[in-house]
Amino acid sequence: MSKVFKKTSGNGTIALYLGKRDFVDNVDSVEIVEGVVKVDPSGLNNRKVYVYLACAFRYGSDDLDVIGLTFRRDIWLHRIQVYPPTGGSEAKSPMMESLLKKVGEQGHAFSFQMPPNLPCSVSLQPGLNDSGKACGVDFEIKAYIANAPDNPDEVIQKKDTCRLMIRKIQFAPANNKAGAKADLSKQFMMSDKPVHLEASLEKEVYYHGDPITVKVQINNETNKTVKKIKISVNQLTSVVLYSSDTYVKEVCAQEFGETVNAISTFEKSFQVTPLLANNKEKRGLAVDGRLKDQDTNLASTTLSQGEKEMQGIIISYKVKVTLTVSSGGLLGGLTGRDVVVELPVTLMSPKPAEVSDITVNTTDG
Repeated sequence: MSKVFKKTSGNGTIALYLGKRDFVDNVDSVEIVEGVVKVDPSGLNNRKVYVYLACAFRYGSDDLDVIGLTFRRDIWLHRIQVYPPTGGSEAKSPMMESLLKKVGEQGHAFSFQMPPNLPCSVSLQPGLNDSGKACGVDFEIKAYIANAPDNPDEVIQKKDTCRLMIRKIQFAPANNKAGAKADLSKQFMMSDKPVHLEASLEKEVYYHGDPITVKVQINNETNKTVKKIKISVNQLTSVVLYSSDTYVKEVCAQEFGETVNAISTFEKSFQVTPLLANNKEKRGLAVDGRLKDQDTNLASTTLSQGEKEMQGIIISYKVKVTLTVSSGGLLGGLTGRDVVVELPVTLMSPKPAEVSDITVNTTDG
């Protein structure tokens, strides 16, 4: 059973109510964001009440803003007037009906439809000495009292506002496909035959915390020895704003001591498990957005239709298989080379069981 989330303005004139704070992106569409604003007209002084939903990229802490710079860039923003009402009544969902029943006659409903090409809620893990809010993509619903919806010359007092953060999230698709496969043949100095490496994943999608199974097949036709096999998982974080920059961070790595002698073959499945718990001190690592101090995990892979360019933070992962090859002897260190293949993998959370409609348990914040 879900709670009702409520935030009241400092002057008590308006209050924002939501039935939930997580909204699911199904790739082709996003759940409608709906809520209610309670308005006490006696405190408006002939002003109006507006509400907006904003998706923004935060790239600096508020406490660094000492010369009037803004450290937020709105990726998408939509605002509506809720009081006085401007239009006719629309069909209301059961959640909206429950909220309106709880709030009473002073309740005014609103809803937003986010476009599917917005990024999901993601935070970049701060360093040990960093303070303030983490960089990343967040979503905010804000109700406020003003004379006009967006007048840059109008100063809106903090006591005339109330806001709640929400999350846009994606879950793993219901149907899991076969995983990626990659192969590479590589020749070495003083050898006319190659080392052939083939690696494959058991499936396309893995849940956070589950081991990833990697099948490795080696055909060593050379006179060299494969000394070790390393399997790692890299997180690729693409920050798309004015330009596109991609940052790569290793989130899991394990070396296996199996050797493959010259003129021989090898086949084995290995397992590696990327976990946020093992990467707590990596500054800039992307994690799923969270509300307050709730637990989170490594950022989920971003799913998109690919039709429109997505701004913000886009997450992907690759499994990297590395063979360290050396001929041994005096020239072993000089002639040794690596054989490397990479496999795309999707890391996500499973879709939870359906949650019942809201109750009237109210919490502030």
